[in-house]
Amino acid sequence: MTARVLRLGKADNVLVALDALVAGDAAGGVRAAEAVPAGHKLAARAIAPGERILKHGVSIGVATEPIAAGAHVHVHNVRFAPDSAPPPAAAAATRAAPAALPGFAGYVRADGRVGTRNCIAIVTSVNCSATVAQRIAAHFTEERLAAWPHVGSVDCYAHASGCGMASEGRGIEQLRRTLAGVARHPNVGGALVVGLGCEVNQPARMGLAGTPTIAQLGIQEAGGTRAAIIAGIEAVERLLDEANQARRTPCPASALVIGLQCGGSDGYSGLSANPALGRAMDRLVAAGGTAILSETPEVFGAEHLLLARAASPDVAVRLRSKLDWWERYAALSGASLNANPSPGNIAGGITTIVEKSLGAVAKSGRSPLKGVLDYAEEIRAPGLIFMDSPGYDPVSATGQIAGGANLICFTTGRGAVFGSRPAPTLKLSSTSRLARAMPDDIDVDCGPVLDGEPLDAAAERILAAILAAAGGKPTASEANGLGAFEFLPWVPGATL
Repeated sequence: MTARVLRLGKADNVLVALDALVAGDAAGGVRAAEAVPAGHKLAARAIAPGERILKHGVSIGVATEPIAAGAHVHVHNVRFAPDSAPPPAAAAATRAAPAALPGFAGYVRADGRVGTRNCIAIVTSVNCSATVAQRIAAHFTEERLAAWPHVGSVDCYAHASGCGMASEGRGIEQLRRTLAGVARHPNVGGALVVGLGCEVNQPARMGLAGTPTIAQLGIQEAGGTRAAIIAGIEAVERLLDEANQARRTPCPASALVIGLQCGGSDGYSGLSANPALGRAMDRLVAAGGTAILSETPEVFGAEHLLLARAASPDVAVRLRSKLDWWERYAALSGASLNANPSPGNIAGGITTIVEKSLGAVAKSGRSPLKGVLDYAEEIRAPGLIFMDSPGYDPVSATGQIAGGANLICFTTGRGAVFGSRPAPTLKLSSTSRLARAMPDDIDVDCGPVLDGEPLDAAAERILAAILAAAGGKPTASEANGLGAFEFLPWVPGATL
């Protein structure tokens, strides 16, 4: 049979199989020499040992043995090897033509930011207060919350840190920035910060004093566990009374701040879901909105695509410095950034970190890169922004949300079940096969792109889903009750 394959760059020596191949199948001018799983690569011609494997015109590794034309090209005959040659010239940033987007009904907060949800957050300053905070939140069952119909939920944000660490430096500063970002998030109508009393991360140093929608509770000062739970419930009830006064009002699409994530990626992610999401973000940015790309280790090898779009030399320098830090950090740990692709990524057809990065960067579209921020740093200007973070999805999304993302868009090829609070997550599948296999977890099926749907048409479907979710339509992850355990701050530094 003749199978569907793609050559993604004119110079590429591999093809991507859109269908599973068996030996003898005709595919892009060659015949499959062996079985090649869907989403994987096959050689477009004979490849010599040591020759670079080119995909999208970029070297993703080198052949470790002779590879016959039509043979399966993957981890068994390719190894990662940094390319000393300069990458091919990357396209400069392009600005999508400004076009009006429909608005949505959101919650306009006192500082002018807009929420897509209205909830109460219970934030712990330290792990020691986690159980008290969780029991306070557990008191507010669906039945009890019915007394405050305009508040969606009471959520606990507990974590594993806050003490046994240096009282100054990057670790504590980053933790405080993350916790404060959640407490004053535009999706949060009120927050209770629960501490123990003697911890390193003192709530008084989180910069939240004097904020009328934020209350504080110390367990030692309250008189212990049970007394603190009672006092916390009373404090949350007062916050609920105030938050219940909020109402959705018409808001422009420019009020959206979208965190971009991908997880459980496969060989199709960079062909369908990620570039379709990138097109959607180009339209949002052109309308005055904000998109946040993160996961710094998953930019490695494809950074030239972002550097070519830097809005200023300073932006390029900042991005380069973040990548350099991660290379040093990985080396100090005896690791390599090429260890990033997971077993699921590899099973889905991704061979090296460069190949994964080429797909991951596609989520950012083609807009100018306006800024590079530290983890959980507050978003202060619209446009495409890069936020430094690990590639681990819960940690990365936590930073984006703390920075002000009021919605997360998460592409997946293998089938992630990630959810987040207080900003909900929309999940986009790279294939229709995945959308059918996990229908309760997928919000947008991008598989039609593989069957010829234009990327712009898929982007329109994504934008429609984003605006519906921003206006209050529950996402699949919300309907599944996900997000309670995915709050995971990045806290670098020693545990003392």
